[in-house]
Amino acid sequence: MSTNTECRGTRPQSQDTGAANTVTAATRRQFLGAASSAAIGTALAGAGSLFAHNGSDDRAVILILCTGGPSQFETWDPKPDAPSEIRGPFRSIATAVPGIRITEHLPRIALRMGRIALLRSLHHDALPIHETGHQLLQTGRLSCGGREYPHAGAVVSRLLGAKTQTDPFVILPAPAGNLGMGVSRGQTAGMLGPRFAPRVPRAQIADGSAYDLRSEPLQIRESYGNTPFGRDCLTARRLIEAGSRFVTINMFETVFNRVSWDCHGTPPFSTLNDYARELLPTFDRAFSGLLDDLAQRGRLDSTLVVATGEFGRTPHLNASGGRDHWPSVWSAVVAGGGVAGGQIIGASDAHGAHPADRPITPQELLATMYRSLGLNPSATIELSESELHPIAAGQPPIEELFA
Repeated sequence: MSTNTECRGTRPQSQDTGAANTVTAATRRQFLGAASSAAIGTALAGAGSLFAHNGSDDRAVILILCTGGPSQFETWDPKPDAPSEIRGPFRSIATAVPGIRITEHLPRIALRMGRIALLRSLHHDALPIHETGHQLLQTGRLSCGGREYPHAGAVVSRLLGAKTQTDPFVILPAPAGNLGMGVSRGQTAGMLGPRFAPRVPRAQIADGSAYDLRSEPLQIRESYGNTPFGRDCLTARRLIEAGSRFVTINMFETVFNRVSWDCHGTPPFSTLNDYARELLPTFDRAFSGLLDDLAQRGRLDSTLVVATGEFGRTPHLNASGGRDHWPSVWSAVVAGGGVAGGQIIGASDAHGAHPADRPITPQELLATMYRSLGLNPSATIELSESELHPIAAGQPPIEELFA
């Protein structure tokens, strides 16, 4: 049986002025104390229960991290009937699925809603900083004391290995950088060791590789949009086609002094005008292009595509007309990989502040990624000689997605 030890210390100072000013003792203990006293070994426990069900080895996951934490109000969970200070400046539009409305600035995705499922009740109660959400979404646990749990891609690489000579686990375009705190962003192999670390393509790229987009028809490249994010989405599709099992895309590497989803409304952060002018149109085109391309190549059914931020935004606009960190509820979009599109799972309350129905944890979304790959989320990796690590932190997948 595993045992956890509590790390003790003080809360580090954040560079992100939008982080909450007060934190409960419980959330501090969660952030500082959720770590194991042992290191992960390389042996798999319970190998007989590794696979959840039989399936093709073509399965893969593309995880898109909308770095900064998109506002649920200005993306997937508009509140058109709420007061203006809650509703925000954007209108909502109908989608291809009756009864589902999203922001007006995602018209391409609205037309493809039949392929997409919305999760509107994600939440966590750890510290309201970027790093906690990143850790929980990608590893299922909070790191502590220099110990890091492995990213899901590293776990998949360890358990399933490589299908081809292409790297099984890749992060595009690079691991997350400065998000405000000098702690883990959950994007390493952690205690699994460097053997299972992600491939990070940089600098020179050889002709003919999965990273070389010049061989793609111009029409395909244009369908994703001529943006760094669009090119990363196209590269992810090529990697999956070449044999990668898990590709993570960081839409941005930092939230400082650049346009990102971190819409506090004042420098060095973004505004909701940035959402309307740049962020949402860029995401709308690239995400739609990715779904269309995967579908046309017969790979959408075997490739789970997940897009989410690390938390949501405050129900009320702040004095600058932006929104601050809010991990109490946010949204994600899921498509492909056996997911039944055209549905909403979970709901936030009338003011978009808390889950009102079917609360979903980041660990459940993580378990869903494992499940789509054919792995049993209850499978464990051995921790030292006496400790076991459930790969999805003991949480079940969101089975309603596959109904």
